[in-house]
This record gives sequence, C-alpha cells and structure tokens, in this order.
Amino acid sequence: MKKSIIIVLIAVMAAAPVMASENGPIGIITAMSNELSLLLENADISRTETIGGVDYNIGTLQGKDVVLAKAGVGKILAAAGAATLINEFDVSSIIFTGIAGGVGEKTEVMDIVVSTDLVVHDYGNMTNDGFVWGKVAGSDENGRIPADAGLADLAYEAAVAVVGKDSAFKGNIATGDQFVASENYVWTLQDSFNSLACEMEGASVGLVAYQYGVPFVVIRCMSDKADGLAHESYEGFGDQAADNSASIVMEMLGNM
Repeated sequence: MKKSIIIVLIAVMAAAPVMASENGPIGIITAMSNELSLLLENADISRTETIGGVDYNIGTLQGKDVVLAKAGVGKILAAAGAATLINEFDVSSIIFTGIAGGVGEKTEVMDIVVSTDLVVHDYGNMTNDGFVWGKVAGSDENGRIPADAGLADLAYEAAVAVVGKDSAFKGNIATGDQFVASENYVWTLQDSFNSLACEMEGASVGLVAYQYGVPFVVIRCMSDKADGLAHESYEGFGDQAADNSASIVMEMLGNM
C-alpha cells in the first residue's frame, strides 16, 4: 500500500508545474538586438554569462534584479532562452518585450499589445483539404497559453502611462515561425483566435514558463500591420517600436 502511494505521489509531482522562486531575478528576453538595446543602456550590468551562444546580462534595472537576454528569432531559440533563464538563473518571472505585427482593425502601427493569452497559430495538421489547427500546443483545453494576470495588469498600466490609453491594448497574441505580411492571413488570425498581434516567439516562451510554473507576460509594440506593406513599415518603425516596448518594461519594473 505504501509503495503504491509513493508511486502515485511521484506521478502527480512529475505532472505538476515546478513553482518559480519568489526571490529570483526577473528574466527579460527579446528576439533581436534593437529590442534589448534600450534596456541594456539603462541597466547596471554586473556580469555577463554566455550560455549556448547567448549573452545573459545580470544586473539591476529600475532597482530590480534582472537578467537580460537576446535569445534570437523564432520559437525554438526563444524557448531555449526561456528555459535557460529558469534553469540557470532561477528567475521569478519572465517578461518578453519587442515588436510585432498588428492584427485586425483595433491595433495600429506603434500601438501596444499586452498578452492576456497566446496561441501557436502554425501548430496542427496539413491535410489534403488544407491546414487544420491543433490545440495540443496550448496549455489549456482551448489551445491557449494564459499569461499571468497580475503581470498583464502591471504591463497594461505601464503601457497606458507611456503611450496613452487609446494606444494600449490587452488581448491574444498569435505566435508562429513566419513573418506575416498577408492581409488574408491576418484576417484568419483575427477570425480564428481574436488576436490583436502576431509574432514569432511569445507563445513558446509562455509554454515553457507554464511548464516550470513561472509567471510570464508578453509586451509587443506594433511595427507594422502584418499586411502587404509589412516589410516597408517594419523598416520604418521597427527601432522606434522596439524602444517603446522597452520603455514600457522599465515603467513596469519601476511600479513593481
């Protein structure tokens, strides 16, 4: 009997997410250098550790202990970066910051979207009748990955303070390994998931964080509308959008 109870307890513990350290630093992760540069300029970095080719900058920002890292573009590198922040630096939470494409009529270029939840929009089955989205890539029964509500509220309040209420939104962010520059696909994302933004990293970071029991939120500034003019808009507004998102992270940290 005792042996059976022990086996059941081990199985339950293996299935449950590991809880994050409450006293650890805050992990802040980006995909590209321009998304991290303003944060590094304002941080007091005490040391840098290179793991898997990625520099993890340890220090303080706005009076908070942080680890800053540019993981790289796409779901795989972002997930690897999140796992490293958790396993090597015992972070208490993760903030992903950067740029994205706006989805639907609500969001315009330079608007901010804070994640309430995320989906992996390119996960599923390719059939003779076309692509069929799969819910398995999510963490709930609807295939979604909920962000931490408290962090999302803090991020949204910071966004309102930086860009104003009319340019700050909370909602779903869709993640896939594509730079979306298609009006037709943008409408698919809106119709299928009610998304406000699309990008290439957030959901993978969120799913890793969920598996480890680490609170997370994704903050994105729209550099384009993910339509036929997305590349041109990205070239014109990418750096400014990256700085706007970073500014919101700093405002958020100052209020934590």
